[in-house]
Amino acid sequence: MYPTTPESCILEKLQLLNTRVSTAFSGCAGISASRLRLLQELFAAEEIGQTALQKSLGIDGAAVTRHLKQLETDGFVTRRISPGDNRITLVRLSEHGRAHIDGFLREKSLLTEKLMADFDAEERRLLANMLERMHRNAETL
Repeated sequence: MYPTTPESCILEKLQLLNTRVSTAFSGCAGISASRLRLLQELFAAEEIGQTALQKSLGIDGAAVTRHLKQLETDGFVTRRISPGDNRITLVRLSEHGRAHIDGFLREKSLLTEKLMADFDAEERRLLANMLERMHRNAETL
């Protein structure tokens, strides 16, 4: 049996937390956390190439394509071929998507507050800093 240390459990606990939070968010908002991130990115950009969107989100092209196809079917985004270069697919948030993003963000905020309910302001700040450092470290893996 392998010795158990706090460090040895961190990755497992982060993965389990991600699964639980993603499931809870999808249940209350009706959209996955990944798709919300995509919609938020589109909200910030007027229109963006699908490859640029993929790079900004840090997820693979096939996943972005799957998400966009479903979001397009649901009426949240529109896609078109770039008039200047037919190799580029441009994506934008539809009016329907813009109308719903506030509700999704409210659900995310409520879920975050429940998740962080017994953390004081200093603990929240420290946790955010530690997670940011882990994120930067993970970029070199």
